[in-house]
Amino acid sequence: MNGLIGKKIGMTSIFAEDGRNISCTVIEAEPNVVTQVKTDESDGYNALQLAIGDKKEKNSSQALVGHFGKANTVPKRKVKEFRDFDFIEKSLGDTIKVDEIFQEGDYVDISGTSKGKGFQGVVKRYNFKGVNDATHGQHNRQRAPGSIGAASTPSKVVKGMRMAGRTGGKTITTKNLEVIKIFPDKNLLLIKGCVPGHKGAYVVIQK
Repeated sequence: MNGLIGKKIGMTSIFAEDGRNISCTVIEAEPNVVTQVKTDESDGYNALQLAIGDKKEKNSSQALVGHFGKANTVPKRKVKEFRDFDFIEKSLGDTIKVDEIFQEGDYVDISGTSKGKGFQGVVKRYNFKGVNDATHGQHNRQRAPGSIGAASTPSKVVKGMRMAGRTGGKTITTKNLEVIKIFPDKNLLLIKGCVPGHKGAYVVIQK
């Protein structure tokens, strides 16, 4: 699957031809460096390993410095492997620009790490209503989860019960997002809608 690594810049909005205001996410997809080429003969499958984001050598292991050195580039922060990258022929050390892969009107899948929100209750985590009948002897129960299981049978909380816990910080993929506009000179993609992650987070865009 063809794709690139990008960085989420933020959100904006544009006006469509029919006057609608469309919310968009701005993604900077700087030229991705090909840091490894895998083939059926050597690895058992075809893939391209791409990387972006310069990183200081002193903050990288010698193994990574040597790995990126084969591609004549400095160590990178984000590395991603794309299998069956057959849209364009590239060799080690080449770069892939945003307009070589995507066109306006394409639909893409974008993966990123959602914002971490820490330990949260059931109202915020699962949109529970809470115990709202406060006039019938209830005290400070507006955000409580309520009953969580049976009595003597099965005498335990069933796995998967929606309860308070850590929220966010997971890999999320949003599918079928439309590429509204491309700015090749600035390496920018304008994607319709929102994508997971905070500002400055790395995302993977797959076609």
